[in-house]
Amino acid sequence: MDSRSTFSASLLLVLVLVLPFFANASSRDGAMKSIVYSYKHGFSGFAAMLTESQAEELSKFPEVIYVKPNTYYKAHTTRSWDFLGLNYYEQPGLLKKANYGEDVIIGVVDTGIWPESRSFSDEGYGPVPARWKGVCQTGTAFNATSCNRKIIGARWFSGDATADNLEGEYLSPRDFNSHGTHVASTIAGGQVWNVSHRGSGLGAGVARGGAPRARLAVYKACWGVGSCGEASVLAAVDHAINDGVDVLSLSLGLGTEIPGTLHAVARGITVVFAGGNDGLKQQNVGNNVPWVITVAASTIDRTFPTVISLGNNEKLVGQSLYYEATASSSKFNMLVGAPSCDAKTLAQINVTGNVVLCLETYNKVNISLLAEAGAKGIIFAQQGTVNLLDVLDTCNGIMPCVVVDNEIANRIISYGTNISTPMVKVSPAVTVVGSGPDIAAPGVSILAAVRDSYMFMSGTSMACPHVSAVVALLKSVHPDWSPAVIKSAIITTASVTDQFGMPIQAEGLTRKVADPFDFGGGHIDPDKAIDPGLVYDIDPKEYTKFFDCSLGPKDDCESYMGQLYNLNLPSIAVPDLKDSVTVWRTVTNVGGPEATYSVAIEAPAGVNVVVEPQVIKFAIGGSRTATFKVMFTARQRIQGGYTFGSLTWLDDATHSVRIPVAVRTIIQDFVSDTS
Repeated sequence: MDSRSTFSASLLLVLVLVLPFFANASSRDGAMKSIVYSYKHGFSGFAAMLTESQAEELSKFPEVIYVKPNTYYKAHTTRSWDFLGLNYYEQPGLLKKANYGEDVIIGVVDTGIWPESRSFSDEGYGPVPARWKGVCQTGTAFNATSCNRKIIGARWFSGDATADNLEGEYLSPRDFNSHGTHVASTIAGGQVWNVSHRGSGLGAGVARGGAPRARLAVYKACWGVGSCGEASVLAAVDHAINDGVDVLSLSLGLGTEIPGTLHAVARGITVVFAGGNDGLKQQNVGNNVPWVITVAASTIDRTFPTVISLGNNEKLVGQSLYYEATASSSKFNMLVGAPSCDAKTLAQINVTGNVVLCLETYNKVNISLLAEAGAKGIIFAQQGTVNLLDVLDTCNGIMPCVVVDNEIANRIISYGTNISTPMVKVSPAVTVVGSGPDIAAPGVSILAAVRDSYMFMSGTSMACPHVSAVVALLKSVHPDWSPAVIKSAIITTASVTDQFGMPIQAEGLTRKVADPFDFGGGHIDPDKAIDPGLVYDIDPKEYTKFFDCSLGPKDDCESYMGQLYNLNLPSIAVPDLKDSVTVWRTVTNVGGPEATYSVAIEAPAGVNVVVEPQVIKFAIGGSRTATFKVMFTARQRIQGGYTFGSLTWLDDATHSVRIPVAVRTIIQDFVSDTS
């Protein structure tokens, strides 16, 4: 490749990613050798090994958008689909109307795939769709027959993987880590009967993906423990655009935008990202650019209660994945308490032969250290305990590990401090189905394929494939819908209450009623998304303006920056309401040709909200779009935090088109409250 051709006048975008290791690129031959990836399908650019001075010199070319160092990111089910209402045999729901996602092609950028898993059988599949232009790239333990009519393509990208992450890896699309296999089977795995977590009987049932008849295209860009180089992810997206995928699913912890996803959306490809797993803290959502769908994780209505028997015959309940009971672990043992279960504290406590109550967060507990010290079990006291279950699965075969909330922990402490020899016994967990959801899309204790078995995993990485599958089903039913319309349909029909009509709760350091910063539009409701009534569509050119003007100040961005409020998103956020702000939105009618909608406003606290017009009408032969304005006026003169509300369009039928609203009042433009 002639590196000079990268700067031709016909290019849509020039992007250079600089890897964190350098090579001599001073000569033409050196320049050729320095290039790791060349991007050409959705956009133009390259990743190269350059010195800092070379990168600085290159950035001065007027044709170069920007030069940036390579970044490494981390890779972030028997019940969940029924929980979402996508029952396999239900008539006439979204799953049936979409013909189970038949022939939709879903690209999965992750750690690869384990092709022998029963979830990826191609029995009963027809020929690969003629529009597919991808390949089955071979490598270690992965040959041409590893692809089939289900896994129709596979590629791998290791150009920026470190030596540590390649150690023991398969230099092929084969999944060493298991994360990618779990994600792919959650999206599009076929029905597999009689499976459970590690064959334990927990979560037993039929494992399948949300779009079980969809085709899979695998792009391995993450290696080792799940390290994903930005240059490799970008190469994967670039190839996926050209290969012909319909949906791109990336369960990756990216903190910044990959430019290729914008070009994918411009080509009609819906891109779904994980929101990241730092939900216990504020302002930690990644992948929050407007053209992708960013997903938070929620619980489902299944728990694994574990009975904790105290020596005074009191029985308490925690949760665990404890199933490998042994004679020694199923009898009463001495109970000891530890304010912290770190190495320093454990050195001062006799844990040998005892069950330890740990009053510190699990990530400060060394399970191996406790096992070496001869502990017979661990009870963790922590809020939001359900998210620990798959982490504590590492205890199996070693000792029972149970999580309890603070109330149960206090009852255990009360017992232990009022008796000279406190005793405790932990029983194996059982499976119970029954309570409601929390936030966004199922992502906690999701059962899916791992190599030749099945096991639970949790996180937004598990929530992301649920939304990816729903996107595939919607695309099958509505092939003419743009990525923005699909995103709008999902957000505006989401639920903000559980199945009992109670407000959704956010599992944070302090449990609270969830707000749009926790769950966006709410918890996904697939069957409602098929008929949203009204949608908020966006021309991809508007995304491009947003992207270009977000990179840095430009002469042609000054006038546009004042219009950022008016990007036609299915949400409204006003971070700087000093006196008043007016926002415009346009809705498109995708329901019946005749319809009348009236507005319902839930104003954020401290803010007056006026919508004009308050009624919009659609008639046969008339326009399918309507524009309205929303005027926000501050009622309080304070430097405040965000308050939340909503704007909902209601018709005379069944449509309720709701978007979240977030507003922050300010006094001084240069003062920013970080709450």
